[in-house]
Amino acid sequence: MILAILSCVVLLIVVSLTVLWIVGERGRLMMRSTPAFFRAAGGWGARLHAYIYGRWTGRYVDFLINKTPPGNGSGAAWLAEHYHGKVLTHDHAEAIVMLDHPIEERDLEQIVPYKHARKLLLDGPPDVAAYECYCRHSRAEHCEPTQVCMVIGKPFVDFVLEHNPGKARRLTRQEALDLLREEHERGHLHSAWFKDAMGNRFYSICNCCKCCCGGIQAMRGGVRMMASSGYVAEIDRELCGQCAACADVCPFNAITSGEDGMVRDWEKCLGCGACEVKCPNQAIHMVRDARKGIPLDVRALD
Repeated sequence: MILAILSCVVLLIVVSLTVLWIVGERGRLMMRSTPAFFRAAGGWGARLHAYIYGRWTGRYVDFLINKTPPGNGSGAAWLAEHYHGKVLTHDHAEAIVMLDHPIEERDLEQIVPYKHARKLLLDGPPDVAAYECYCRHSRAEHCEPTQVCMVIGKPFVDFVLEHNPGKARRLTRQEALDLLREEHERGHLHSAWFKDAMGNRFYSICNCCKCCCGGIQAMRGGVRMMASSGYVAEIDRELCGQCAACADVCPFNAITSGEDGMVRDWEKCLGCGACEVKCPNQAIHMVRDARKGIPLDVRALD
């Protein structure tokens, strides 16, 4: 169903966007950021998909969250194939913002194990914009604040700023670091996102809450959209006060109360660190686990 609807939408706009492209190369009907955005997206199918996503993000996300059947049907399978996230530790999210040299295009297949979503290409330092979280806006009751999605790098930052005035704002490096810290302290997870329509490239850091995030919702429904950070939570039973704050904040329901204290489910834990920051007794620490994959640490990509 989702594929049929998306195909109809593409057919309806293909002619108008083609004309827009031609005129934009010669005149002023096309916004300045659009040609570079189209070039980054690749082929025409990807360009159309990227334009729809970047221009009407709110409607796009609302459709996926509220109008796509849940579970592992064809829509979910399509989503898992074309839209992927990699959980980041807070340290690794900050490292992307703090990058001070260009990262040339490279294959991240070992780090992000999806055939359509594995490239990293960043200027150093990269442009960053705060963008409305439309996962939050798609809920009748949602978390605040809402301008917490971070678009990373050109041409994506220029495109969302020009096409979504009032919905996005450019950030200084310090403002980006402050946003990451504030969301981390709220117990929200950082995730790097890759989308085939965006040229199979990394283009954003989302700061996801467990109650609103569509990606977390899909993961709970069995759709594998996020890869582990490469870390897992380790609980010190001597320090644990069994307050269950960690269980309350865990996005993936990976921590539960047991007879001997709080218990972490290794399979469910994706190593986001939300439990660590919310533990009042500092009884939880993130530890590297090679079985969970390779962390996305730009400092290790030199």
